[in-house]
Amino acid sequence: MHGAASRRRGRLELADRGTFFLDEVGELKPGLQAKLLRVIQERRFERVGGNQTISVDIRWIAATNRDLEAMIAAGQFREDLYHRLAVFPVRLPPLRERAADLLPLAETLLARISEQLGRAGLSLTDDARQLLQGAPLPGNVRELANALERAAILSDDGVLRAEHFSIGEPSTSRDRGVPTMAEVERDAIRMALDLYDGNRRKAAEHLGIGLRTLYDKLKRFGLS
Repeated sequence: MHGAASRRRGRLELADRGTFFLDEVGELKPGLQAKLLRVIQERRFERVGGNQTISVDIRWIAATNRDLEAMIAAGQFREDLYHRLAVFPVRLPPLRERAADLLPLAETLLARISEQLGRAGLSLTDDARQLLQGAPLPGNVRELANALERAAILSDDGVLRAEHFSIGEPSTSRDRGVPTMAEVERDAIRMALDLYDGNRRKAAEHLGIGLRTLYDKLKRFGLS
């Protein structure tokens, strides 16, 4: 009796009549996708090793930075699970589409970094602000946070200058007008997608690469 009374409740039980947040849902393996779909549809589950059915009433919120529709086409994500989760989709635009939000976000992140590093009064110079506003930041908030933390470590006096950042700096090859291999590859992918009106399968065939490889490169270059 004592063992049953002291049994810890799982996360789904704790979320009953509340909200369950699924971060990076696009990373779920097929087996977990099937189990998740069953819980969402039937609103009940059984503990691992148990034989008692537990009913739950949960509001589900899922987030991902992956293209789930493309994953469905590639057979990597269940379409029925996608439609269960995408009842009310909300798109969070990348930083490059929210220029006005970048500096306030940088200040918020810098305050957090200041507390984590135990260095009060970290600040950005005007040239650092200009650099951040012009940086591509394909990694969005995570890349911005990493860049700020690295700059804070490099700064001796707590004042973050443009020289402390390694983002947005022109390369030697660009100065000479010679594109990098990454730029050539990115432009080739853009041209192939334009040629086939966004059809990724045909673009991949034209480029001579697999569809999964194309998805990985789209994600790496921040292309939609």
